[in-house]
Amino acid sequence: MKLSHKRILLFTAIFLSLIGLILTAIYLKSVADYKKAVKETTFSNIDISDIPDGVYIGEYDVDFVYAKVEVTVQNRVITNIDILEHKNGRGKPAEIVADRIIEEQKIYVDAVSGATNSSTVIKKAVENALKGES
Repeated sequence: MKLSHKRILLFTAIFLSLIGLILTAIYLKSVADYKKAVKETTFSNIDISDIPDGVYIGEYDVDFVYAKVEVTVQNRVITNIDILEHKNGRGKPAEIVADRIIEEQKIYVDAVSGATNSSTVIKKAVENALKGES
């Protein structure tokens, strides 16, 4: 029994459509998990004046957004934050949140408008650095 070319094309189209639906569902689940991880990110109340002088490395990853930072503390003050890595999609402007942290000497500063998730990830990476966590 020989399948016609039309049936082969139909089965191929159905198979490819199913694969597409499965891949779309996997992607949408990943996006939902990412959004949930960002939403559930919490911050500790760190007193910068309790942090000894030094250079600290920290990172935070929520799959679609990742940041690795180097935080310099001198005389119990954050003097510099270098963003060593920032996987962010379209969130590049969020990197100015590091300047806000230095200016205000606290981690929980306002997020950058339009780059809220990247801002959250950078702030958490700074916190992780100061807490000695990655």
